[in-house]
Amino acid sequence: MSLSMKAIVLTKYGSSEALQFREVAKPIPKDNEVLVKIHATSINDWDWCLMRGTPFYIRLLCGLLKPKVQIPGVDIAGEVVAIGKNVSQLKPGDRVYGDLSENGFGGFAEYACAPVTTLALMPKNMSYIDAAAIPHAAMLALQGLRDLGKIQPGQKLLINGAGGGVGTLGVQIAKSIGVENITGVDCSNKLDMMRSLGFDRTIDYQQEDFTENERNYDLILDPKTNRSIFKYLRVLKPHGTYVTVGGETPRLLQALFLFPIIRFFLKKNVLVLALKPNKDLDYIKELFEAGQIKPVIKSFYKLSEVPEAIQHFGEGNHQGKVIITLESNL
Repeated sequence: MSLSMKAIVLTKYGSSEALQFREVAKPIPKDNEVLVKIHATSINDWDWCLMRGTPFYIRLLCGLLKPKVQIPGVDIAGEVVAIGKNVSQLKPGDRVYGDLSENGFGGFAEYACAPVTTLALMPKNMSYIDAAAIPHAAMLALQGLRDLGKIQPGQKLLINGAGGGVGTLGVQIAKSIGVENITGVDCSNKLDMMRSLGFDRTIDYQQEDFTENERNYDLILDPKTNRSIFKYLRVLKPHGTYVTVGGETPRLLQALFLFPIIRFFLKKNVLVLALKPNKDLDYIKELFEAGQIKPVIKSFYKLSEVPEAIQHFGEGNHQGKVIITLESNL
């Protein structure tokens, strides 16, 4: 077996030119880890932000002047090919998927090592491509809607940036809970796709500012957080909740520091999700097996094309998830 593999290596912060397709050493699993032969991975906000080194909190987490992360990529779907001596939960040949964002990244490669606790067995009816689209985005959506948002049937939900991975999985998760009044906000080229997923109302943000209309919502789920928190409060019902799962640093800090004041004086909730990766993959697995969720995937790239894929993702015109297939492993 070869001791090397192909991978995308992040050499510095900057543009897509900072990402290089290289031959590197294949990782060796530690006692509590497994080695996964990756069949597919996907692009997330983590990758776009890590490449550029912005927002600033990325540098605080991943290296101030240069990235500590050698190989980006958080979502993986693949086959276990080796296990550490303390691993009994998985065995070679198992089909697994998971999010590596708290375990050193490494998804943009032919192989990755991961603690056994970060991986779940894939359903038999799930493809590697679907599996690669799910872990990070589905956890953001589910934990934002259910754990922080406490969404209930009969409530009115708005998802901002609804045509990406979080939004397209989020609307399906909300429908499975019994929510019937869901508004999605994104650009015009995504609206037809969003309606096909179950959004009851769609808004083109280039034509209409939803914070300026007269409709009010029980819950706003926001992967973008690109305006003042007080703009969102205007369209929240009394005791309503705004949940951000990502966005601009000043807006996230505004939400973190002002939420006690807002709750006390305005009786509304402003919450920032602290993601718990992989926590609810079993729940998502049940929804997938029941046919209640299906990732939207319109864009496919090869491993060597990751720089172009991340640039496409960052431009914001993609629908659903952007998938990287490892042609040598399929």
